Amino acid sequence: MILVNGEYKEHVEISDRGFQYGDGLFETIAVNNGQAVFFDRHLDRLQAGCQRLKIPFPGIELIALEAKTLCQDSAKAVLKLILTRGSGGRGYRQPDAIQPTRVLSLHPFPSFPGASPGTFKCAYEEQGIAVCFCITRLGLNPALAGIKHLNRLEQVLARAEWNDPAIQEGIMLDMHDHVIEGTMSNLFYVKNDALYTASLALAGVAGVMRGIIMALSARHNLPVIEHSFTKEELLSADEVFISNSIIGIWPVNKIANTRFSVGSKTRQIQFWLDRFKNEVISGAE
Repeated sequence: MILVNGEYKEHVEISDRGFQYGDGLFETIAVNNGQAVFFDRHLDRLQAGCQRLKIPFPGIELIALEAKTLCQDSAKAVLKLILTRGSGGRGYRQPDAIQPTRVLSLHPFPSFPGASPGTFKCAYEEQGIAVCFCITRLGLNPALAGIKHLNRLEQVLARAEWNDPAIQEGIMLDMHDHVIEGTMSNLFYVKNDALYTASLALAGVAGVMRGIIMALSARHNLPVIEHSFTKEELLSADEVFISNSIIGIWPVNKIANTRFSVGSKTRQIQFWLDRFKNEVISGAE
């Protein structure tokens, strides 16, 4: 099902700036028993992205109503929300009167090995995954760093680098050879009882799940450090895991030829996240 500006249809204008220039933002949200999980946090990020790109925000109430319309009968699904600057001529200049286009679409939840019926659990969450390093580099742009804008050609090129079904994710570095994130995920590692993740001041997407993990870790007195680090530092970690709003947390058990154990800190953070998610879903947060 797809809603375009509140109407059931499957097309947007070819003059739309999202199609023409990638001039917009998007959110990808897990749906559990008719409820968009961590929806408020996704809307907060969307609104922050609108402020950065100077796109008028349609309003929480309107988006929430449309999301509820799409999600209410779904036990397990993925909601994708796209917001563009709307239509506005051929050139780069923005129209004087901006009328954003919003597209909400509902999709089947991805099928992962060992998935438990009725839950979001799968074998990757328990056993971990193998990842590779990508050749494609992330460009540096503080004006766009952190937000989830529609320009994702770097990730598209990076994801095209492997077809091996044994590899579930690719790790991307920036132009200075600093590790930033996965093609679809944020990256964390544990070293000496502290949690580390990349600084996203110049590149990368500040994932909703990333923010939740950092907040939960801080709440439980696990030190969280954002910094720039290299492949060599990552490969010397005690534990590694990736995260996003659909998969939650997947431990990493292999990067290239280096193997990792699924460690106790990763398991602890998974537990904190599961408990917090249940609290949010039940309204007990």
